Amino acid sequence: MNKNYRSDYGNMPFVIDIKKATDANDTYRTALWTGKHLQVTLMSINPGEDIGLEVHPDTDQFLKIEQGVGIAMMGACRNSMFYQQNVYEDSAVFVPAGTWHNIVNIGKNPLKIYSVYAPPHHPWGTVHATKAIAELEGD
Repeated sequence: MNKNYRSDYGNMPFVIDIKKATDANDTYRTALWTGKHLQVTLMSINPGEDIGLEVHPDTDQFLKIEQGVGIAMMGACRNSMFYQQNVYEDSAVFVPAGTWHNIVNIGKNPLKIYSVYAPPHHPWGTVHATKAIAELEGD
């Protein structure tokens, strides 16, 4: 197995130490496993950066903080992020489909996250080394 977890192992049976994989990830986003109805991505958000304000109209999302400190924000529209909560290691964030959301790294170290999308949101095999690359690719 690739120790950097830079391959999409879906749609095959797969078992992994998700904390170890998340902690080892150094990319903004890597699709770890993409199935027909579910996707898991690994994320590393640098200090002072964020996931980026976004909404997934037809996709529920679960995010688990494995390392770092941040602020999760959610709301019904991009200009009304009424829900704000500090997040830390072991925090779980649940984002209903159609909810605008963002997570900002307010710590001094990378914020290490894994995210579960249902249904999948990114193309199979997605790897974005940086947020800038993801934005260039329209994601």
